Amino acid sequence: MTSPTSSTSTAPPQPPRFSLERDPWGHLVLTLEDGSRYSGVAAIRMFPVSSPEGPIALCDPRGREITWLPSLATVAADVRQMLEEDLAQRDFIPVITRVHRVSSLSEPCEWDVDTDRGRTTFVLRAEEDFHRLSPHRAIIVDSRGLRFLLADVRQLDAASRRFAEWYL
Repeated sequence: MTSPTSSTSTAPPQPPRFSLERDPWGHLVLTLEDGSRYSGVAAIRMFPVSSPEGPIALCDPRGREITWLPSLATVAADVRQMLEEDLAQRDFIPVITRVHRVSSLSEPCEWDVDTDRGRTTFVLRAEEDFHRLSPHRAIIVDSRGLRFLLADVRQLDAASRRFAEWYL
């Protein structure tokens, strides 16, 4: 018999308890509370730019979700460290800090930029590959599918800002 208070509870569903370890090849191995074991698990941020701390999906090698975490803050420190290492490898989004040159104001065009990971060039194929996140923030997807973040156009130098504002 269910108590009256438990039937009216509106607590959000909790993800299953699990343990996480690395196999000898460095792959994540997830063991759920029921004993189910998954090797080669990938942690994937559901909203990597707008909510990098969570939620996080844990998926099998085929990309199917096994379980999820509402936030990295909900797991033990050792598990969080493993997940953050895995996420760092997956979430490669260089932040553009300066725009040196844009080959033309029509697409495709080549961008020569400084990022937080060094200087690089990339090709912007179409205006649709410049994704505005807010009035001063955008993600640029290059011709190879790599993503670059314009974190805050207002923080760029005047010349860089002119190139970015053309698309914003």
